[in-house]
Amino acid sequence: MYLIFKDLYFLTITSSINLNFAPIIYLPLVFTNFDYQKNCIVMRSIIIKNGTLVNEGKISEADILIKNGIIVKIDSSINEAADIEINAEGKHVFPGCIDDQVHFREPGLTHKGNIYSEAKAAVAGGVTSFMEMPNTVPSATTQALLADKYDKASTTSLANYSFFMGTTNHNLEELLKTNKKEVCGIKIFMGSSTGDMLVDNPLALEKIFSEVDMLIATHCEDDPTVKQNLARLKSEKGDNIFAQDHPLIRSAEACYLSSSFAVNLAKKHGTKLHILHISTAKELELFNNTIPLKDKRITAEACIHHLWFSDTDYATKGNYIKWNPAVKTATDREAIFKAILDETIDVIATDHAPHTIAEKEQPYLQAPSGGPLVQHSLIAMLDFYNQGKISLTHIAKKMSHDVATLFQIEKRGFIREGYYADLAIVNLSKPYKVSKENILYACGWSPFEGHIFQSTVENTIVSGHLAYSYGQFNETQKGMRLSFDR
Repeated sequence: MYLIFKDLYFLTITSSINLNFAPIIYLPLVFTNFDYQKNCIVMRSIIIKNGTLVNEGKISEADILIKNGIIVKIDSSINEAADIEINAEGKHVFPGCIDDQVHFREPGLTHKGNIYSEAKAAVAGGVTSFMEMPNTVPSATTQALLADKYDKASTTSLANYSFFMGTTNHNLEELLKTNKKEVCGIKIFMGSSTGDMLVDNPLALEKIFSEVDMLIATHCEDDPTVKQNLARLKSEKGDNIFAQDHPLIRSAEACYLSSSFAVNLAKKHGTKLHILHISTAKELELFNNTIPLKDKRITAEACIHHLWFSDTDYATKGNYIKWNPAVKTATDREAIFKAILDETIDVIATDHAPHTIAEKEQPYLQAPSGGPLVQHSLIAMLDFYNQGKISLTHIAKKMSHDVATLFQIEKRGFIREGYYADLAIVNLSKPYKVSKENILYACGWSPFEGHIFQSTVENTIVSGHLAYSYGQFNETQKGMRLSFDR
């Protein structure tokens, strides 16, 4: 593949470079879109030639012309000059992934990660937009605190962004002020959580589900059941409790009790409910795969770790695969994967939630739950494609199209004329070994470390800006705030 930069202060041509950080040609991308006469950043036009587009159920070869951040033309052959030309022959062009559940740890927990570092990791993995959770310090449970996160992202995030408004047992008035055209949704932790964010008051839940007129996303684990399970194991084993016990504490029963309760509330009040990180086969009976997604009021998400790992992996991975909800059995994993294929589960995300190595290496009871995933989510799903488990078009559907449809995101999630140019160019035949040297998370580790993925993300375009190319970033333009057609 070649990138050709025209009419710039530098002219650079790069050939394919191993992304595992073999010798790299450093591109002068930081200079490519600054107009010194006007003293401002300007959008450079881009033409992608000869790419294999993976879009809306079809795989086809086409050129893409991008101007002012927008896809202006898709055609079998476009003969028009552009500032940047990308020859994508033999490469696959995906709509940029939209991750509807990440934790970027800012404010207050920035020793684990921050918006700047984790958004860069996302872009390197072909994730062009993210929706971030409110359980920071302080938690985003007021409009002022939510606005602070948007302000921070506007100056630091290389990816497009949105932030969930957080709930407590007592902040309904603040929830009702949320602008549903500018905020992705309301987040409820219906399970153990940080600070005051566990919502377990039945009256508060009734009011939220009945009065909030926008998407509500829930973390569903029944807190009393989790506490009972932990108390029982402590009485049996003392402090000799390990990561292998995690799915016994954060049990399938705890997940189902909470998920079914949320679904019943949503049905009672007609709420638009989205249940995050489904981890059990039992929960799948709560969802309907016969209703078109645009008409669904109750939807579900699966996460990469629940598709990749099972409880047998605790023996080698330990706390590094300790998530809430827990990674459970291989039977649960296969049922979740099947539910993605048959439309029972609507989207795929990561629940990217970094912690430091020191935190993760504490004894099980002290080690926090969560792990970093957003840099490797697309190539992880492409490994499943290489195994014959899922098609390329279904990956694009579940990681881009259906996220945009579910959240009603304006002009994103598809490769369409008139839409923002959010694109990932992937080499399906270029292996990528995860190592300390190429992990971009601030925490410096990955549960995939040592794994060789069969595909590599070579270029990522965010809102018409070539933000990432062959391991190098152009940070002269930040991502945009997502807007919603509601």
